[in-house]
Amino acid sequence: MAGKSDKDLSRRGFLAAGAAALGSAAAAPALAQDAFEQLERLETSEGVWQVPPPAKRNISSFRTLSWEPYFSNLRNGAILVDTQSRALHYWSEDKSIYRLYPTSVPLSEEMTRRGRTSVIRMVEGPDWRPTPSMKRRNPEWPDYVPPGPDNPLGTHALYLSWQYYRIHGTHDTRKIGRRSSNGCIGLYNDHISQLYALTKVGTQVLLI
Repeated sequence: MAGKSDKDLSRRGFLAAGAAALGSAAAAPALAQDAFEQLERLETSEGVWQVPPPAKRNISSFRTLSWEPYFSNLRNGAILVDTQSRALHYWSEDKSIYRLYPTSVPLSEEMTRRGRTSVIRMVEGPDWRPTPSMKRRNPEWPDYVPPGPDNPLGTHALYLSWQYYRIHGTHDTRKIGRRSSNGCIGLYNDHISQLYALTKVGTQVLLI
């Protein structure tokens, strides 16, 4: 009983810390927004506010692209993530479907990985565990968060061949269009559910 109580207190303290950081954040899942609240200070050299900026800072570039400069073929479909324009492009294998979604991107260059990978696993209702580096930076974070509104992976997750890297949803819609993740690519839950339905294990992924 004591162990369970300690875990409950730790979890409540973790969630409360995210809410206190913004004052008004109680309306949003604290875990999903915590990385943004804590680490957006990394962008101050670019003139970004010390507190979460207003919606006008949510910048994604909606410019349609052709797949040919980025992929030699569309076998299993292809996903292109442009970390500069903060947008995700999807092309189906038969070229009949093209989708363009705004995304969140990693907080800093140090957290950003670029190159070719692929989808190796797909989960609807993902659970979440912090990576070792997250836990070192935030030892108060819980070791596990089950599926649900407090889960930072949102409603769906596409696991990539790179360890710890995912394309996933988010319950905190303010993160989209911003540098707000610890390395993953985030989409609105509605958009990740659409992408999840189009994607399969083996879909090509390129981050630029």
